[in-house]
Amino acid sequence: MKQFVVFITICLCISCRQGPSTLHSISGMQLPVNAAITINDSIDAFIKPYRVRVNQVLDSVLAYAPVTLTKTDGELNSSEGNLMADIILAQSRPIFQSRTGRHIDMALMNYGGIRNVISAGPVTARTAFEVMPFENYIVVLEIPGSLVREMAHYLISSDRPQPMAGFQIILDPQGRLQAVNVNGIPLDENKTYYLATIDYLLEGGGNADFLKQNQGITDLNYLLRNAMIDYFTAVDTVKAQVDERFIKYERR
Repeated sequence: MKQFVVFITICLCISCRQGPSTLHSISGMQLPVNAAITINDSIDAFIKPYRVRVNQVLDSVLAYAPVTLTKTDGELNSSEGNLMADIILAQSRPIFQSRTGRHIDMALMNYGGIRNVISAGPVTARTAFEVMPFENYIVVLEIPGSLVREMAHYLISSDRPQPMAGFQIILDPQGRLQAVNVNGIPLDENKTYYLATIDYLLEGGGNADFLKQNQGITDLNYLLRNAMIDYFTAVDTVKAQVDERFIKYERR
């Protein structure tokens, strides 16, 4: 049952000459929202055309998914996580390039930010809202190679397959870091890289406080949800799979 909480504030006003109002008390009550509330015909008629239009937009088919994509189908990376990170990278690169003349190297998102699967079948704008209900914006961080290594250790220590793209983490059979490659090239700790991520992580969400050590921030003013919709609109078929962007060698 959904409920609204109403707070009632009672002020004791002696007089305008004697100063501002004095807070007397605060009380609250829960108002249940259930089937007992009847529809107001006039209000319903007023909002109906808006509801119809919103549903038309949300349910418009943008692409097609051959199989269901989830964030739980892999141990170190997942099909849906890989897709989300790939979308951030693909949609951010041309914007950042046009504004700064620089190239985004990699992307990072958080596992917990993905709130629904992408079911096999039609992919709509509603799909984007269900997967990404938060108002997260894409930002690009200028970071040294040493921070990329710290990011790799952050991902290794996570007990969930965090979305990542543009770089590869390789572990030895004991689970120790063996290599970090950025776009197929070994990490250079003396080099500057550009990481596309979301403002939630930049602000320390997901325990990603290390990102605050960045050397510069470019806010693209681009909602991740809008990036998803733009990506779905541009492709005919949404494909993603568990791959080798984060792997662990097995004992022989």
